[in-house]
Amino acid sequence: MDSLITAAARHLAAGDALGALQRIALRDDPPALALRGIAMAQLGEHPRARELLRRAAKAFGPKEAVARARCVVAEAEVALAMRDFGDPPRALVQAAAVLDAHDDRVNALQARLIAVRRLLLLGRLDDAEVALPVHDLQGYPPLLVALSNLAAAELALRSLRTAEGQVCMDRAIAAARRAGVPALIAEAAEMRATLDRPAARRIDAGHEQSLRLQEVEDLLASSTLVIDACRRAVRGDGLDVDLARRPVLFALARALAEAWPGDVDRNALILRAFRARHPDETHRARLRVELGRLRTLIEPVVRIDATSRGFALRLDDDRSVTVLVPPIDGDQAALLALLTDGAPWSTSALALALGASQRTVQRALAELEAEGRVRALGQARAKRWLAPPMTGIATILLLPAALPGG
Repeated sequence: MDSLITAAARHLAAGDALGALQRIALRDDPPALALRGIAMAQLGEHPRARELLRRAAKAFGPKEAVARARCVVAEAEVALAMRDFGDPPRALVQAAAVLDAHDDRVNALQARLIAVRRLLLLGRLDDAEVALPVHDLQGYPPLLVALSNLAAAELALRSLRTAEGQVCMDRAIAAARRAGVPALIAEAAEMRATLDRPAARRIDAGHEQSLRLQEVEDLLASSTLVIDACRRAVRGDGLDVDLARRPVLFALARALAEAWPGDVDRNALILRAFRARHPDETHRARLRVELGRLRTLIEPVVRIDATSRGFALRLDDDRSVTVLVPPIDGDQAALLALLTDGAPWSTSALALALGASQRTVQRALAELEAEGRVRALGQARAKRWLAPPMTGIATILLLPAALPGG
């Protein structure tokens, strides 16, 4: 490797993209193309960075498998920054295997962390738990130690293991300071600040209270029956019923919980669950069927009893019922939570992250754009969406792992 390439690589490692470009901007050999791609990525020119990295990967010869694998890893990181999840992760897994085989442990770890961060953005927490590297980070660069602990912290927080997440965040902050990369220090500090922000709201008989993540964890660990509108589930006292893909049952459970200890009129339940303003006997029959399905799932912890005008939740002891809702209101709360992370998203990436159809996401984006809550960048296939960041709340931590398709 010549002196200019070496110098450019050192500048990039220190986060000085312009300093690197001053040395290799006019060169088109494969190592220079790769470093130029990384420099453009650091400057936020992601499409150009991706083009350069692909050119570099093709230009390396058959005996330069490690160099090609490094280009694949760098391109995967650019795709992550672009929120482009169209390419399957198989190439990244293969690149990590090549790097491991050639004892390039640093870049192999980088590849695996990119895969974990991709899974976290898509809400696939169980898969991220399996993919997260657990080996000792002793001897790795502080930058990778910080990134590894940030990924572990986000996974712990989104899995409601707050104490574990705080430990990982403290390690990430210390490693980021050792690395001396301002953007990484800011990212670690921002994640640490989420612990002190409202992550959800608790509603009891019309009274609303903001909860931090630790308070949410404590609530779900208590004997209180929680109708969790953040993740569309019913939880409490050993009960954990996932209703993310059963929206009618969840709508009924939430309506009954909001009225507890009172009952809910049959017509109000039909409107809430089926959106029928003029119910007939078929709607009432369907209501009985759906309530029977919900009753089967939540017994014996809680009963659903018929009353003179409708239905009500009944508990056998002095336990209470509460509703846990996201920090922001509306049917598009999860969509807005993703868009406020500061990165532009494509509709295909949003659909993948939300578990919804691309057409459903497009309709929701059109509504939000008409309200001035999101804006679009680019045109056609290059179109990306983003929303202004919401200060003072943690919007993404309690996103469901899967939402109902539409």
